Amino acid sequence: MDARAIKEKVDAVTGNIEKVVRGKRGVVELACASLFVGGHLLIEDVPGVGKTTLAHSLARSVDATFRRIQFTSDLMPSDVIGVTIYNEITGDFEFRHGPIFANIVLADEINRATPKTQSALLEAMNERQVSVDNITYPLPEPFMLIATQNPVEYTGTFMLPESQLDRFTLSVSIGYPAEEVEKEIVSSPPSALMPESLEPAITVDELLSIQRATERVSVEEELLDYIIRMVKKTREHDSLRLGVSPRGARAFYRCAQAMALMRGRGWCTPDDIKAVALPSLAHRVIPREYDQRENSTLIIQEIVESTTVPV
Repeated sequence: MDARAIKEKVDAVTGNIEKVVRGKRGVVELACASLFVGGHLLIEDVPGVGKTTLAHSLARSVDATFRRIQFTSDLMPSDVIGVTIYNEITGDFEFRHGPIFANIVLADEINRATPKTQSALLEAMNERQVSVDNITYPLPEPFMLIATQNPVEYTGTFMLPESQLDRFTLSVSIGYPAEEVEKEIVSSPPSALMPESLEPAITVDELLSIQRATERVSVEEELLDYIIRMVKKTREHDSLRLGVSPRGARAFYRCAQAMALMRGRGWCTPDDIKAVALPSLAHRVIPREYDQRENSTLIIQEIVESTTVPV
């Protein structure tokens, strides 16, 4: 696809999602940016603001396979990745694929599963494969995991480990809608806000083309240095116990490329980098005070504002 066709497809996806996710253009763009770089998305917010709706709408916008996994405390790793069973008819052991074998997978309320079940996702998120009984099974291409969790209610939940948080390309919060938008949402018929009403906006092949185009977005040396300076500051900040990893720095870079592409450009600007700084970095750092994790956003904001913007 040429640049014009890519921009049309990108706008088609964002416009499709906004049919049911009203008044949240910025969040929709970030969700699409994660999709266009082949990454994973964590949606963390209070109940009822549209976390699952956003995830489902993103999945419905691509003509690809989609599976939803409702995470609970009794969910086992085999319920996610699959299990090997004995076939009495053939006399052979067969692998029954789990719901993880889809192009887009929704892990709803991911923090309600035990750490053992959560760890079953680590290989899938990083290597795009799963291993069962010493046999490796590749996941479909493309593969994206969208996870949701409630940051307020902690009863019966398990905090995601740093190794898993670092595998999420972006972490976003939807927030409450503006007053006028909320009036529109409340008065709309239920069918108008259902993701099931959406038709696919792009095919899998078109998505792969967009992902390849994202990789070709130019990032000048000065802007790369700008990204690295911010990442380095997270590792040296007095209030942070853990800074951003090289994997996080690469995700930051790739998302800036995606944001530029979504804005119709083949080159990156400082504004593209600033737009993805918080959702790319805040969930990867850990404040020194264990109970001050919510301060991560404030610290990243301070780092972004204090880093000299290249001219």
